[in-house]
Amino acid sequence: MGVKILWLMPITPISVAIRQGTLGSYYACSSYTDINPEYGNLSDFKELVDEAHRLDFKIIIDWVANHTGWDHHWTKEHPEYYIRDAQGNFTERNGWHDVIDLNYDNREMRQAMISAMQFWVKEYDIDGFRCDMAHLVTLDFWKEARPACETIKPLFWLAECEVVEYHDVFDVTYAWSWMHATENMLKGSASMNDVRNVLHGYTQYPKDSAKLFFTANHDENSWNGTEYEKYGYAAKALAVFTCTWQGMPLIYSGQELPNFKRLKFFDKDQIDWKEPVELHDFYKTLLHLHQTSAIVKGETFILPVENDGLMAFFRRNKEEVVLVLLNISENNKLRVTVDHEWLAGRFKGVFSELSYSFQRKEVFELQSGEYLVYSKING
Repeated sequence: MGVKILWLMPITPISVAIRQGTLGSYYACSSYTDINPEYGNLSDFKELVDEAHRLDFKIIIDWVANHTGWDHHWTKEHPEYYIRDAQGNFTERNGWHDVIDLNYDNREMRQAMISAMQFWVKEYDIDGFRCDMAHLVTLDFWKEARPACETIKPLFWLAECEVVEYHDVFDVTYAWSWMHATENMLKGSASMNDVRNVLHGYTQYPKDSAKLFFTANHDENSWNGTEYEKYGYAAKALAVFTCTWQGMPLIYSGQELPNFKRLKFFDKDQIDWKEPVELHDFYKTLLHLHQTSAIVKGETFILPVENDGLMAFFRRNKEEVVLVLLNISENNKLRVTVDHEWLAGRFKGVFSELSYSFQRKEVFELQSGEYLVYSKING
């Protein structure tokens, strides 16, 4: 499909004590340097990473640095690694009763955490980390961890947070605000102007920082619903946005099916894989487009629109030009007039593969939930 990075959710063993559901949360680990036996063993993981690299994938693993499960071996070997409440008990500050918080004032614990991260890089050649709730861990720890791990090899760092300062360390952070703004817009409690304000805020981030855009992920799917529950008719149009705006798109397991069910978080709940994979070509088209220079490093020009349900923008890098038109309203036959010098020339419909000769000024009509993407033909 054009996927370059495989993000594996936590591969570490799950704590048994105070676990939720039948399997517990993979974010409540009992060891940082072992494999959940339900997945196999360390040799199996090494084989997986080697095969992924042979196929030209990068592999990143989920890293849960803020807390462990209640029966992590540190609780017995190093209880001083943990925060305690007034009664001296292990505790947790965010309402997740199956985990306990680590104490980042303890220098020995910080070094043990870094050593555990280095273990996966050195021994299993992973390519980076997706850091769970990264903002709950003090930034100065991440400033220690990244250079320490990169003494072994350069890595990719993704943070589940939207704190601008964390770009001092992380390559990419989540675009939660965009997701919430678009969801609220579809529910009628926000406007397109609110969405634009979020996107403008992202432009103020430090140079070379990037946002991760998504319409679903494991938390959203389980707790708030699939992208079709949240976005309905506009789900695919917003998926197009995630792959054409500046940043990085995330495709969650099963979205290419598509998957219309919420997956249980604490119990085994298999994705019902069946052929044909209906949206395989949809995402393949988008992800290959995302790798063009117009999307990867192009400038963005937002086109003025008269209707609040339309989004229209160019992405351009030198001779590469991409035009994106999205109708994320319930209204049919919405028209948008594009009047810009970048439009003049021959374009190909990215999904239809039909060729068009556009003048500088053209009128496009979109049905509810429709998306039109055109790429300039050069030469």
